[in-house]
Amino acid sequence: MQKAIYTTVGIDELLSHVQALKGAGARFVQMHVERCVDDGSYRLVYTFINVRAAQEQIARNGNYAIENLVVEGIDRYQEIPSISSYYPAVFPFENEAHDLFGLAITDMQIDFKGFFYQVSTAEPMSVITPEVKAAREKAMKVRAAAEAKARKAAAEKAAAATATAGEAAAGAVVAQPAAAAGSDAQHDEAAAKAALKAAEMEAKLAAMDPEKAAKVRAALAAKAARDKQKKEA
Repeated sequence: MQKAIYTTVGIDELLSHVQALKGAGARFVQMHVERCVDDGSYRLVYTFINVRAAQEQIARNGNYAIENLVVEGIDRYQEIPSISSYYPAVFPFENEAHDLFGLAITDMQIDFKGFFYQVSTAEPMSVITPEVKAAREKAMKVRAAAEAKARKAAAEKAAAATATAGEAAAGAVVAQPAAAAGSDAQHDEAAAKAALKAAEMEAKLAAMDPEKAAKVRAALAAKAARDKQKKEA
């Protein structure tokens, strides 16, 4: 179960509080803007989860806290310092605050260094590491290549069948090659799916503790051996 903590800070205190959260291992979640109907001012809410503290709290009682920094009384022409130098993933939120409300966010940094969002701790959030990213990209390329190969093979066989078939027997002659092409395409698609599944599993294993990963690999190998025996029986 989670609870929300709200801390109101002045605009001149924002960066120091964000720096402290960063130093404590907090992860940025989101940022949003609210317009106050009464006076037309704006309220900024920056949301974080302190991953280290959350892990300890979850271990104790299954709870963790979402932390929010609140900046109130902002007028439309006031300069708001960007926190993107600490959390690059805030950029789209700050950009939206500028585009939708015309707020002046200063010094926005947009260099994601090839990763839009990256964390280093598995719990309670998921892991996105360079190894996982590379494995996902490889799996996507394998699948795309297999699908393109299957489409090309099916098109070539269908074209060849159509070219050699006579008009009178066109339906009968084309049907068989088309079925064969469809069968090959299905085989290639199945291979692509298998490669994608294998790459995704390798990505998960790479993110695990080595000892745990070794146990999972052994279990997978044993299952594969049993499946093979069933097919051969």
